Amino acid sequence: MAVVHRRATVAELHALDPFAPQRLGGTSVDPTVWWCDPVDAAIVLGSRQPDELVDPAAVERAGLSVVRRRSGGGAVFVHPDVVWVDLVVPAAAAPALVADVRRSMIWAGDRWRAALVDLGVPSGRLSVHTGGLVEAAWSPYVCFAGFGPGEVLLDGRKLVGLSQRRTRHGVRIQGQVHRAGSLAPIVALLAAPVPVEPLDDAAEWPALGARDLAEVLARSVTRSLADAGRSDD
Repeated sequence: MAVVHRRATVAELHALDPFAPQRLGGTSVDPTVWWCDPVDAAIVLGSRQPDELVDPAAVERAGLSVVRRRSGGGAVFVHPDVVWVDLVVPAAAAPALVADVRRSMIWAGDRWRAALVDLGVPSGRLSVHTGGLVEAAWSPYVCFAGFGPGEVLLDGRKLVGLSQRRTRHGVRIQGQVHRAGSLAPIVALLAAPVPVEPLDDAAEWPALGARDLAEVLARSVTRSLADAGRSDD
């Protein structure tokens, strides 16, 4: 499986559609892992969050851009201490998996967990959330304040945040993990009113390398899709 290095602005990376060639009559897309390497930093709003959530003056002072993604959930702050890797799976490669939103998210979480263990994170400290959405007061504001199916927890705190963009051609499952877990910088960018409850930091793994993670994820995905194909025979 190919690992593709995508280096661009946060806005340009979010705008990429791996399945656009199919809609235009081009060739099919192979399963791919995207290592997304932003050249800037930005606060990224979920599809249903209002523009008024962010404080324009605070964003300008920080030298950031505001980007909106197509998937739902809370805001994320993309910056150099965030590792961003996406799994691109065409429907033709795993039709049953791609057709099931919940199953595909848990599958992605399992791939992330396996990759993190291969990279030295103790397996006993990691778990993949398989239940429903777990929300806190900050969840409508900040993605890492809560967690949903497939997301990976370290000692009970969210380490890997996932979001999913899907079409009939396939799914792009976006993944983000923090090397430094403080969420205070994103709170400073939000406009009042915000919850009065304190916001816990996200889990972190400082030693994580983006290239190594992408390559290990690619091997994990390759094995999983091969196993799925044999089970369908």
